[in-house]
Amino acid sequence: MRRVALVLVALSFASGALAQNRPFTPSMTCNQARGLVSARGAVVLGTGTYTYDRYVRDSSFCQANETIEPRYVSTRDAPQCFAGYVCRDSDYFFND
Repeated sequence: MRRVALVLVALSFASGALAQNRPFTPSMTCNQARGLVSARGAVVLGTGTYTYDRYVRDSSFCQANETIEPRYVSTRDAPQCFAGYVCRDSDYFFND
């Protein structure tokens, strides 16, 4: 019984992390979005109601077999704001 209670307590802490909202670029300024990616190095940004992606500061936040691709997002003050890069599979570029 004690083990079950311990598991329930552990799960209650984990569920709080799962419920966190991701930053939403349409409600941010361009400098805020760019600064968030720059400060954290890698962050998942919401770009629309059901759309999101992982943005990175540079290729050190990608896997060894990935390359970076510049990505622009819509923000409160700019329709095309350079937020950072996204990691893409490098094999994609060689048509394998």
